[in-house]
Amino acid sequence: MTEMLIKAEGLSVHFTIGSGLFNKQILKAVDNVTLDIEKGSFFGLVGESGSGKTTLGRALLKAVPIAEGSAHYEDGEVSYDLQSLEGADLKDYRKRAQLIFQDPYAALSPRMTVRDIIAEPLEVMGLTKNRTETDERVREIAAKCRLNLEHLRRFPHAFSGGQRQRISIARALVSGPQFVVADESVAALDVSIQADVLNLLKQLQDELGLTFMFISHDLSVVAHTCDHVAVMYLGRLVETAPTRKLFAAPRHPYTKALFSAIPSLDPDDRGKAQKLEGEIPSPTNQPSGCKFHTRCPYAIDVCKTTEPQLETETDHEVACHRWKELMDAVPA
Repeated sequence: MTEMLIKAEGLSVHFTIGSGLFNKQILKAVDNVTLDIEKGSFFGLVGESGSGKTTLGRALLKAVPIAEGSAHYEDGEVSYDLQSLEGADLKDYRKRAQLIFQDPYAALSPRMTVRDIIAEPLEVMGLTKNRTETDERVREIAAKCRLNLEHLRRFPHAFSGGQRQRISIARALVSGPQFVVADESVAALDVSIQADVLNLLKQLQDELGLTFMFISHDLSVVAHTCDHVAVMYLGRLVETAPTRKLFAAPRHPYTKALFSAIPSLDPDDRGKAQKLEGEIPSPTNQPSGCKFHTRCPYAIDVCKTTEPQLETETDHEVACHRWKELMDAVPA
């Protein structure tokens, strides 16, 4: 039987921007998202910048308040309702759910040694009794992240981008989490270094039994790494499926447009990227009906008035009024 570590239903995250009585606006960063993340899986979340990926990840870490809906965490030892989590339970959840930041250059304090950076979560959370025990935990996780003991005495400026990201990974994993959100964690790295870091994450997943939410805009990276992928647009999930099934037969027009932009290694492949007209709408002024209809080449009247819900076919979900008739369609 499949165990779910994270279950979210109708989850929404709203922010109030502006000031004064008439200038306030509600920004719907995440809007009515329902998803399940299987324990031990590598769950991918993709979409354009501004689609709400990072906010969703932070909501599942209890780093931003949940406005509506629910999110639950259950790892076999504890079960938490993230919306009402506070106090001692929130402190306990902090060690069970961690974040790997996108930018390894900005994420590390230049005034701290690598040892102190990795040890900080242990000291803040009170997970070790003394310095000796802290140093032992630091050395253990540093070795798993392919960092040498001599690295622990240095400062971040002495390291390359890939090494800094391994330091960030070690800091996130030193508390022994079950759930890790990797937010664009290889986007700032060279391609060759990306592969090394991704292989490290997969190795750590196997060794430590981790569950990852991997946020990315790079579909080729997602294809290489993830077991299951969800596609997000303007705060909503528009499609979700196992990775192989999604890449073999994308059904939502937005997903097809994203996939068509992946460069092919075949020199004889003359397929053209499907151009999306316009930019993603503002979250404070969302279109009615389907959020994607303002850029969709297949939009009809019902798309402009009625918002589609996720329809399930086996383990493939898609939110589109016309996906069945457009499965084999190619835009003119």
